[in-house]
Amino acid sequence: MTKISRRQLFFFLAFMAPVGKLIVMPARLARVCGNDLWLPALAQFLLQAAAVFCVLLLAKRGKSLYELLSGCLGKIAGKVCVLLVGAFLLFAGLLPLLEEKLFVQGVFYDTLPSLLSFAPFFLFSAYLCSKPLASYGRIFDLLAPIAAVGFAGVMVFSAGNADFGAVLPVGASGPAAIARGFAGSFAWFFDAALLLMMLGKIEYKKNMAWQGALCYLGGGAAVVLFLITFYGIFEGTALNQLFAFTKTSKYFSGFTVLGRADYLFIFLLSLVAAFYTALPLTGAIESVLQAFGRPAALPVLLSVGLSGIYFLLVYLFDYRFGDVMRAVTEQAFWLFPVFTLLLPPLLLPLKGRKHESA
Repeated sequence: MTKISRRQLFFFLAFMAPVGKLIVMPARLARVCGNDLWLPALAQFLLQAAAVFCVLLLAKRGKSLYELLSGCLGKIAGKVCVLLVGAFLLFAGLLPLLEEKLFVQGVFYDTLPSLLSFAPFFLFSAYLCSKPLASYGRIFDLLAPIAAVGFAGVMVFSAGNADFGAVLPVGASGPAAIARGFAGSFAWFFDAALLLMMLGKIEYKKNMAWQGALCYLGGGAAVVLFLITFYGIFEGTALNQLFAFTKTSKYFSGFTVLGRADYLFIFLLSLVAAFYTALPLTGAIESVLQAFGRPAALPVLLSVGLSGIYFLLVYLFDYRFGDVMRAVTEQAFWLFPVFTLLLPPLLLPLKGRKHESA
């Protein structure tokens, strides 16, 4: 079976995972904790890197999540647990999906009805999510340089317009605001849970766990730099700049001659974001396949069915993005640390055993 190589996994951690944090999260953090918006993000990346380290230690055993769970807890409990992780990923993927819809509609197709502008995404997700999760390794190879070029281009056009002193003094917003920003930002940090569904498909190499954690922190450092640049450009109005990476570069003085050349890099990042948005759905499908086996038609049926459910949810909440974001980031935020920070270290003592999925 095809495996995700070390290089491919590191590409995901360092280049793809950060892109999912660049659309709405910067404005949300600026609203809650002002010039200290980068502190909650830094804390989240440090915690998530520790969880990534734990998951990659689990990958050393060469077993899927279901094999680890069922080998110690029994088949029925293993199925229940792995399906709970899949249900969490379905829930966690809703907010990024709504972000992507608003982004596509607001940046690229603002004159088209939302039903027309975003509907093709669900055809894309239905096709992509029907593929084996291990095949994503080739996608990571392709998207990593695209993400790197896109981010570098946006930063080149943005950095000259930023007052980096705007984030000083550190802690000015107060501990309570920083704590609220930290709790509210959990919704964008579930990468360790995505990796849990890749267990058994990762080609583990020596020292991979700490190297993967460092790659994730490298991507996190780029996001923190972007947040500081973002606030240095907009300061008090940063809370209103929803599609952050599309806004920071537009004040570059050379555009009077070049035109909006930054749109090339914005498009590259949006392409990576589309693939990242489909990953939670793929992980949820993988959880079902691990629990109930892999009949030939089941991945396609699940992909089409769950993409259809997402389609209905997206248009049910078409004008209620703010309500969904408040529900996810304020009422249900506790689900994210349970599945992404607590679960990986709790799994470390499990030995598991290989057997056929029932």
